Amino acid sequence: MESALDVDARPYDPRHPVICMDEQPVQLVKETRTVIPATKNHPKRVDYEYERAGTASMFLFAEPLAGWREATAREHRCKSDWAWEVALRLDGRYADCEPVKLVCDNLNTHTKGAFYEVFPPEQARDYVRRIEFVYTPKHGSWLNIAENELSCLTSQCLKNRRLGKVEALHEEIGAWSTDVTSTQRGVEWHMKIDDARCKLISVYPQIQS
Repeated sequence: MESALDVDARPYDPRHPVICMDEQPVQLVKETRTVIPATKNHPKRVDYEYERAGTASMFLFAEPLAGWREATAREHRCKSDWAWEVALRLDGRYADCEPVKLVCDNLNTHTKGAFYEVFPPEQARDYVRRIEFVYTPKHGSWLNIAENELSCLTSQCLKNRRLGKVEALHEEIGAWSTDVTSTQRGVEWHMKIDDARCKLISVYPQIQS
């Protein structure tokens, strides 16, 4: 917990960015009947019946101090999917940065070994060298700001909507992340280590004097 809070307290440094990532499964749902668009006299009409169309996985990356978010969707959430998503960020937005700090949870796909299952050893090692992993503690995933962003995405973009294809999901959440990045400022994280030691005293071991 304190390692994650240490990272959140650091000042913004574009050469050594702090990136938070989280992922979430999504149930794809197709309409069984054509939706009737809204008119002047009637709201949009949607049939209550639907058809399950499998699942997908959302990946969300956020750089809190820069006010940047990016959300994508894939058919699966395997080690290879995670490694590809991280690699795309390292080769894209963070191509010219020094080692980045990556905040994520302890899911068994979030490992250095995942890169070696996708890329040649030399390329995998290059990616691994450029990442400093910061894992949130078990039952402490709330320390990952990307989890909060993913919750906002779900409520603001996907609530009460039916998307039957991965491509449609990818397009919609991508539009959400672009809009939020352009209209909202960065995240201000107020919980500090001293606050945690006071408010979360129950998680610290009790030392007998």
